Amino acid sequence: MDPVVATLLILMLAIAGFVSNRIPLGIVAIGVSLALYFTGVLTLPQALAGFGDPTVLFIAALFIVSESLDASGVTAWAGQKVIGKAGSRRDVLTVVICLLVAATTALISVNGAVAALLPLVVVVAARAGLPSSLLLMPLAFAAHAGSLLLLTGTPVNIIVSEFAADNGGRAFGFFEFAVVGVPLLAGTVIVVLLFGRSLLPRRTGAMMPVDLARHARLLRTQYALTLDTGVLLGPVNGVTEVVIAPRSPLIGKRLCPGMTTPSGDLVVLAARRGDDQLRGQEFTLQAGDSLLLQGTWEDLSRHTDSPDVLVVDEPERIRRSVPLGRGAKRSLIILAAMVLLLATGAVPPAVAALLAACALVLSRAVGVTQAYHAISWTTVVLVAGMIPLSTAFIETGTADLVAGWVLTLVGAAGPHAALLATCVLTLVLGQLISNTATVLIVAPVAVAIASTLGLSVQPFMMALTVVGAASFLTPVATPANLMVMEPGGYKFGDYWRLGLPLAILFVLVAVFLVPLVWPFG
Repeated sequence: MDPVVATLLILMLAIAGFVSNRIPLGIVAIGVSLALYFTGVLTLPQALAGFGDPTVLFIAALFIVSESLDASGVTAWAGQKVIGKAGSRRDVLTVVICLLVAATTALISVNGAVAALLPLVVVVAARAGLPSSLLLMPLAFAAHAGSLLLLTGTPVNIIVSEFAADNGGRAFGFFEFAVVGVPLLAGTVIVVLLFGRSLLPRRTGAMMPVDLARHARLLRTQYALTLDTGVLLGPVNGVTEVVIAPRSPLIGKRLCPGMTTPSGDLVVLAARRGDDQLRGQEFTLQAGDSLLLQGTWEDLSRHTDSPDVLVVDEPERIRRSVPLGRGAKRSLIILAAMVLLLATGAVPPAVAALLAACALVLSRAVGVTQAYHAISWTTVVLVAGMIPLSTAFIETGTADLVAGWVLTLVGAAGPHAALLATCVLTLVLGQLISNTATVLIVAPVAVAIASTLGLSVQPFMMALTVVGAASFLTPVATPANLMVMEPGGYKFGDYWRLGLPLAILFVLVAVFLVPLVWPFG
């Protein structure tokens, strides 16, 4: 089979696989790599080269850095400090939430920032008497804008920077993305403030995350405790509620409030049997008894991960809502060191991130198993599997062919028209499949267009990352959009209403502002 035909066929099958939502993204990406090998388009080392690419290692390491900030309560602390002072007015809350998630995204990526702040925003909306739908979509969309503030904001930034450096241009600086990121963030906030009230639905989703103050009050009331909130929930120690499971070997054991559990690591603060308090007396455990256990967060997680008990609230879920927990200072110091290395260019980005990830594990801010679990392997495999497709586009001449089609379409309209066509292609694909996969597909075409026209590759690469961030029109465009769907009570058709004016804004910035900063010549 002709290599160009094979490459285009594999591309179409990959897009169909992504759009179907029936095949895991990682399987589609691995399938692309294997298909390129079996059709003879690439050699085996070329087809698997993505799994050793520095970009992939950089992305994986950033997930561990993000986990350290989330698990140690740094993100919760920042959110509570900032949002807690914003009051209950919708406009003020919207601005504060958008700015906070953008700043967080710049350091730990879109998905990490939205996942970390989503529970807090839902709680804030409930306390302010606002439907969560008025705040959660702005949260996700502002995160996309915030991804353009720093190199670490999204894998796409890293990808276009590498493409620029490998194709006659230069790598973008750590802060360089902010030249377009700041105007886009400001524009996003303005659009949300002006049109959000009329374009956003007014619904409250089913999800209600942990509100620490409310959770502590509820436990004190139900178990008739006199302890204050600080003793219940803190950076080191916490509490969790469990129910004795049917057929549990704990049935028949004798306990009383104040005793330690058989392991000796946890204390039984209180117990209930139905509506009755089991206080001041020894009792025999029965199936269905509720126990309130206290101990370190590590002990709580370890001993409640058992079929012997049914956990009412996962300890790890509550722990992440506790501000500035164990490892917070170490995480912040290591983060600052990584940012310094990235900003100065003292070492390659992948090296800086890997050093930070190793330091977090060695300092025990993040456990080894925790680090492995923190990595979004779907994202890693997706990027690693799609990089060979970009290679195939370049080596087989497919990128030049598609670039020729685009240039034929725009004719002699000039470089802005070519850039617009590239941006529209990216925008449309980015609503159907991952924006990371989209940029990996379109980047070789953009490079070929720039080369054919004798233009600099820099504006085309920066425009790609700008429009790649404009994943606003569907909930499946990015994981962040999906994250807010259920807790915000959104429907599929809700996204394009607010997303369309934002997508137009991003395209305009890509086509007209980007070439002013990074000229075609």
